[in-house]
Amino acid sequence: MRLCEHASKLIFATAGIPVPPGILIRPGQSATPPFPPPWYLKSQVAAGGRGKAGGIVRIEGPQDLEAAAARLFALAIAGKKPPFLRLEPAAAIEREMYLSLAVSRARRSLALTAGRRGGMDVERDAGGSHILIQDLRLPGGPSAAQTRSAFFHLGLPYPAWPDFQALVKNLYAALTGQGLLLAEINPLVLTTDGTLLALDGKAELDDNAVALLPGADHLAVPEEVDPVEALARERGLSLIKLSGFVGLLANGAGLAMATMDRLNFSGFPAANFLDVGGAADAAGLDAALSILFDDPAVQVICINLFGGILSCEKVALALARVLDGRPPKKPIVARLAGNGAAEGLGVLHGLALDGLAVVPDMDAAMAALAGVCRQVEPAVRPGEAVAPQGSPRTGGTLRAAASRRPLAGPGRDGLPPLVPKDVAAGVRPMRIMIQGITGKTARLHAGLMAAYGAANAGQVVCGVTPFRGGQNVDGVPVYDSVRQALADHEVDISVIFVPAAHAPDAILEAALAGVPRVACITEGIPQLAMLTTLSDMAGSPTLLIGPNTPGIIVPGRFKAGIMPVDPFTPGPVAIFSRSGTLTYEAAARLSAAGIGQAAAVGMGGDPFTGLGFLELAEAVRDDPAVNAVLILGEIGGDAEERLAEYALATAYPKPVAVCVAGVSAPPGRRLGHAGAILENASGAAEKFASLRRAGFTVCADLADVAPAMARLLAGHRVL
Repeated sequence: MRLCEHASKLIFATAGIPVPPGILIRPGQSATPPFPPPWYLKSQVAAGGRGKAGGIVRIEGPQDLEAAAARLFALAIAGKKPPFLRLEPAAAIEREMYLSLAVSRARRSLALTAGRRGGMDVERDAGGSHILIQDLRLPGGPSAAQTRSAFFHLGLPYPAWPDFQALVKNLYAALTGQGLLLAEINPLVLTTDGTLLALDGKAELDDNAVALLPGADHLAVPEEVDPVEALARERGLSLIKLSGFVGLLANGAGLAMATMDRLNFSGFPAANFLDVGGAADAAGLDAALSILFDDPAVQVICINLFGGILSCEKVALALARVLDGRPPKKPIVARLAGNGAAEGLGVLHGLALDGLAVVPDMDAAMAALAGVCRQVEPAVRPGEAVAPQGSPRTGGTLRAAASRRPLAGPGRDGLPPLVPKDVAAGVRPMRIMIQGITGKTARLHAGLMAAYGAANAGQVVCGVTPFRGGQNVDGVPVYDSVRQALADHEVDISVIFVPAAHAPDAILEAALAGVPRVACITEGIPQLAMLTTLSDMAGSPTLLIGPNTPGIIVPGRFKAGIMPVDPFTPGPVAIFSRSGTLTYEAAARLSAAGIGQAAAVGMGGDPFTGLGFLELAEAVRDDPAVNAVLILGEIGGDAEERLAEYALATAYPKPVAVCVAGVSAPPGRRLGHAGAILENASGAAEKFASLRRAGFTVCADLADVAPAMARLLAGHRVL
């Protein structure tokens, strides 16, 4: 959640960072500032580019205030009009600079950035000498030496050192204490009397941290939070508004992104991105449908669900209860697949409601949408199918590769293999430990893992829940600690079902105790907490899968996690994916085409995870059971590019196909100027260009995955 300047300055002031005094002005409200003119009146929208757009104006006196306020309230910036304005006294400025702390996905670090210039174009020439970027050690934060380096880089006068040292310390405290991803001061000014002042500020909250920090959500000023998005968040839904006319409802971010791409490429642009995730029950569907029915931009609704652990039959029954025998308010095209799909389709067909089209696959869904759009005139007309520049459908132009951390191999010397060799050979079962086993969800999935393993080659040998030691969960002994469990049992992998607030500690506990592999199922871990955990694990031989992963499955052998078993069949393809639902969808398509899978691993959908695509592909480099690799990626981050560069540099011996979801999404949220300075995002064009340079087969759509893999396998000579 990006905060406006006013909310950001509230955080800074609370942390002891000097900010100018200011008052809020709302529409129709007169103001008598408690400070003399001249003033600056600033539009309060959580978007960049206010200055260039004319959203900041200087006011010489009270006679100009009302007219200036009227102009700013009417001015839309990035499509938003301000709910209120902030009025501040003008400062006597000697110098403008830039200072920020930001969680950087590209650098996999918390970065302290200092710039000798501040203002609107600070990111210009970000690679030049005026910018100093320092990666901080966690959880300690900026060291004294790093703070001094920033101070001397900025060329501040020596008397300002105590104030600058306190400012950096307080900025770090604000970031860590309030669950921020970004704390940016731009400009940081040195006034004519020698004091430092945060003249403008920008902060971004980590939504996961907001959920874990009591009271943190008060930092978002109510007027700047979209009420529809707030309702969705309250109901456990993930909603992003888009500019099309098809209301999209899917389960899982990866499937939602892939569906959005298919809609946009087919000329039916999405009006929103709505991921019901685990909330696809009666209450969740009721909230989701209410949002879509009430949104005037939505003319048609497309439901795309793939039942993994989720039952399509239960979803269909919930949808039937929501509709209650009445035709939907807007036409619905519903596609169900996976677990319980046949039963679910039967339920929906049995409703026989006008306006509800039930289809078996996405090709049929596109045909149904075309039919609906022809009937609903003139409000809904199919748009022109346009693939974004740089997508798999256009190729795009090459751009200079963005600078990244140095390319290096995964350094697997001394690390355990992804699957123990004797387990892969069928000599013994995979031995699984469950952390958090006494929880309802963990107990359910422990039983499913045990049931699949009993018929194949896996077993749940023990569980861990602190202060529950000595208990027994469905025949599985429970221990207070991982070390106690390892004293009595040999363990190949620990599967973590621990709440987000405690999951990082559970990961470290397993790693410190010497568990060779960890799969963290937990979602909602704050980014900074996970970044700190990965820093603490540096040099550890433990292989970490996730967090926010469905785990790992070797079809016909074992599963460790929450993956359903129905889509998978044994075979020669390794699937490595960011998304659980995309994994199930791709496996089902491969299996239907007679192409089995050697293994499927969820890399995890969070910005910071353990094993990435590079390490996972390297883990099966010499595996004779794997003849080809399928990568299911997402448009954000550089995991796919790094794999491509590594494969090209090391002559990777196995054919690789890649399908990337989200290529039709609008540009993602960036961390203000810090995003442009730190992330060096090159976008879809460079991502797909790098994949092609490596010789990978790029699939434009999930429908292309099985045919592409069949061609790769047919042309691959098994050594």
